[in-house]
Amino acid sequence: MHVTVPASVPEPAGDRTATSAAPRRLSWRVVDIVVAAVLGVAIGLVFWIWNTIGYAWFTAADGITPGFGGIAVGIWLLGGVVGGLVIRKPGAALVVEVVAAIVSMLIGNIWGVSTVLEGIAQGLGAELVFAIFLYRRFGLPVAALAGIVSALGSWLFEMFYGASPNFLKSAEFNAIYLGALVISGALLAGLVGWLLVRALAATGALSRFAAGRELRREV
Repeated sequence: MHVTVPASVPEPAGDRTATSAAPRRLSWRVVDIVVAAVLGVAIGLVFWIWNTIGYAWFTAADGITPGFGGIAVGIWLLGGVVGGLVIRKPGAALVVEVVAAIVSMLIGNIWGVSTVLEGIAQGLGAELVFAIFLYRRFGLPVAALAGIVSALGSWLFEMFYGASPNFLKSAEFNAIYLGALVISGALLAGLVGWLLVRALAATGALSRFAAGRELRREV
């Protein structure tokens, strides 16, 4: 006997779970584009300030142990981590990191166009991590991993780019530099980026984004 279930009957819990797990829209909205641009400019200003502070730290650390200067690099990786955590769409990490690099270059620094080229390598590193997790995981471990892989992108870029690429230097230097970059990427890009996004969400500035809604649910 065929039985018709009334429309008013509640949906089984299993079905609700399946529905909530349906694929999200990954296409960009106008607000995503605007916020990516704003984040890129703001983080570009941070890069510009860090060009002085961070480079001094880089030089001092490298003077103590060649290669250890990489410990200061993480702040220059923030764009990819923050962009990915906030916008959560394909390309967001890359776009924000590159826009920030362009802003840093245009304001003025000693590295010129290589800033943008390295920004592409760094942004692609962070983007890769968010893509591996299908743009569905945005906790602290993913943020730290995005910072680390962004640092690996920087390491690979500097290995082969410039008048004195790092492959001409010793294996010891490159190993120390890689280790310092990984630590810096995890902490100064991953942890700091994650905390920064939570701080922004707490102000209500991210109310139109999942990052803002998640924090409200936690509270």
